[in-house]
Amino acid sequence: MSKTIAFIGLGIMGLPMAKNLVSAGFDVRGFNRSPEKAQALAEAGGQAAGTIAEAVDGAEVIITMVPDSPDVEDVLTREDGILAHAAAGATWIDFSTIRPDVAKGLAEQAKAKGLKALDAPVSGGEPGAVDGVLSIMVGGDQADFDAAAEVFDAVGKTIVLVGPSGSGQTVKAANQLIVAGNIGLLAEAVVFLEAYGVETTSALQVLGGGLAGSKVLEQKGQKMLDRSFEPGFRLALHHKDMGIVTAAAREAGVAIPLGSSVAQLVAATVQQGNGGLDHSGLFTVVEQLSGKQ
Repeated sequence: MSKTIAFIGLGIMGLPMAKNLVSAGFDVRGFNRSPEKAQALAEAGGQAAGTIAEAVDGAEVIITMVPDSPDVEDVLTREDGILAHAAAGATWIDFSTIRPDVAKGLAEQAKAKGLKALDAPVSGGEPGAVDGVLSIMVGGDQADFDAAAEVFDAVGKTIVLVGPSGSGQTVKAANQLIVAGNIGLLAEAVVFLEAYGVETTSALQVLGGGLAGSKVLEQKGQKMLDRSFEPGFRLALHHKDMGIVTAAAREAGVAIPLGSSVAQLVAATVQQGNGGLDHSGLFTVVEQLSGKQ
């Protein structure tokens, strides 16, 4: 691969994604606010950049993977940020999960500076990032999407252009709505099964083979049984995402009664000080509501 890639944001998801790009043969320069993460990329064959400007200098593709809308806006528009230092004609891919309206506005700013902009939030959690099999929902122009195919293929498995700028973030909001609902119902099912003394591992095995089966059950069920909530995707971030969903639904005049309820459960779990847990840690508040803790 001849492309030089700047990767901004090397957290739980970003670092394994950047490593997969290195493994695919790209020249990857990484920047992270915590320098040790950039050093970890260097140890995997990439390069550590000390600033955003250094990372994006001469890069053909610029990737951002940061927590929230203000973070994306900051790295894009700050004095030493992407817009000030990226080469005209470079492609900016934002893998972050942010508000659709913000994604659309930032894409317009990037295009005004001569960049090609794609909003491309991902789903699959840390395991999907490590294995390079993420689902990627992309908003932007068809030609820009096609030109970035090799980059997407290095980090994802299901990669779909879903519409113009901002559309990727809209689809990701729907994804987070479904995932949160599934996690909440799985937590209720586990508490229910345990209350009746059922052998829960066997129960989840057979449930997984039927219509109740899902990636959520497959990846999060055992975590709940083990009360093991090391973060693959932190509750604090899912709380942020549910805020995006509920605000966007209100703006569109769409009712999401189940989504609003699970958003409140996520919020309660975070407010109890558990925002650093994996989002399967929503189980803790569901269990508490039943007086089982």
